[in-house]
Amino acid sequence: MFADIKGLNEECGVFAIWGHQEAAQLTYYGLHSLQHRGQEGAGIAVTDGEAVNFHKNSGLVTEVFNRGELSSLTGKAAIGHVRYSTAGGSEFANVQPLVFQSQRGALALAHNGNLVNANMLKQQLEAQGSIFQTTSDTEVLAHLIKRSGLFNLRDQVKNALSMIKGAYAFVIMTEDGIMAAQDPNGLRPLSLGKIGDAYVVASETCAFDVIGAEYIRDVHPGELLIINDDGVESDTFTSSTNRAICSMEYIYFSRPDSHIDEINIHTARKNLGKRLAAEAFVEADVVTGVPDSSISAAIGYAEAAGIPYELGLIKNRYVGRTFIQPSQELREQGVKMKLSPVRGIVEGKRVVMVDDSIVRGTTSRRIVQMLRDAGAKEVHVRISSPPIAHPCYYGIDISSKEELIASNYSVEEIREIIGADTLEYLSIDGMMDAIGRNPKEQNCGQCLGCFTGKYPTEIYPDTVLPHEKELVYK
Repeated sequence: MFADIKGLNEECGVFAIWGHQEAAQLTYYGLHSLQHRGQEGAGIAVTDGEAVNFHKNSGLVTEVFNRGELSSLTGKAAIGHVRYSTAGGSEFANVQPLVFQSQRGALALAHNGNLVNANMLKQQLEAQGSIFQTTSDTEVLAHLIKRSGLFNLRDQVKNALSMIKGAYAFVIMTEDGIMAAQDPNGLRPLSLGKIGDAYVVASETCAFDVIGAEYIRDVHPGELLIINDDGVESDTFTSSTNRAICSMEYIYFSRPDSHIDEINIHTARKNLGKRLAAEAFVEADVVTGVPDSSISAAIGYAEAAGIPYELGLIKNRYVGRTFIQPSQELREQGVKMKLSPVRGIVEGKRVVMVDDSIVRGTTSRRIVQMLRDAGAKEVHVRISSPPIAHPCYYGIDISSKEELIASNYSVEEIREIIGADTLEYLSIDGMMDAIGRNPKEQNCGQCLGCFTGKYPTEIYPDTVLPHEKELVYK
């Protein structure tokens, strides 16, 4: 019926630092803290002011840098990247940072997000003579920069950024400095920090905590930061901005110890659970969350409902990032390897199972069945977000309504499919209020596209599957 995975994966995480003699080592630790944002590839590029050197490969950060590679990456500045592929695939050529050489020096790029007009721009650039070395949409920016006809790099970058559409948090490094750019809607998180005299940029503030950096502020939508030996300068590449950060950053993607717009992720998720209990209370004996992203919401639900929170589900932390199952029987076993019910907690109990989302429904059905097999008398599923009924075009790998169970079935039908006694979702207004947004404000400061089908940017025809073009509107 639906794909055999949960299916919410965010594209990647970026990190940059300027002015520290251990730039590569700090970037390594920063990327390690951002590993949850991408597990398919990792890379670091450094500069000593004269040249740009880099190392990257497929795999986790600890796998890519496990043979002394960091010792050869010397310099006072670095950018790094962890990748989950949505646009372009996972082949080695697409692992970032992408590094380009020219007569004027080197240019290294790392990108978090997805460009909705990448295919159109590639066609135009190829018609003008560009030859692409990767299938990643990130490479589009490099070609736009070099083909701008402008002499000053800042103007080249601003001109290129004004031409791309979609979700992007870019970090760009040359021998002379680092630039960091946030798309006009601020769809992906990006923050500025400082450690000693060095400046740091990262997808999440948890990376600052790991290296002992101080958080300064979030990068603003449409802002371009220029960081070099003179410090930090703020510029803009557009005056047309409209804050619309991805709601799933608060619900699912970001680490609980991160802050976005000065809102703590754990607190936001706990408040989501509290609001969910107010909207969808059910008599039960225990509340449990699906590890890891749903734990905070489950704690909030339990507190508000006055029902004990228990570890009814345990995640096996030693299962590899990719579990290749050659048969349906082994695929079924794979879920049990990653997640196990605690029989002593759920047996004979009415259980509220809190999860952050239901994408395809397959995983939810199996978890409900595992709880029943462990002796749960009742299983009530509560979801701390509204139904995901529309594709995402901004870097999350749900690009088709056919993949989404909420696009094809009612809540009651989904309840029957997953085998729960009851199923309730959080309302959109409840979600916005719990996170700390005003749902009456235009666009709410968040992207609600996957819930409502209304997107903060234009969605270009070649981004949409042919049979869904009539369903997408701005």
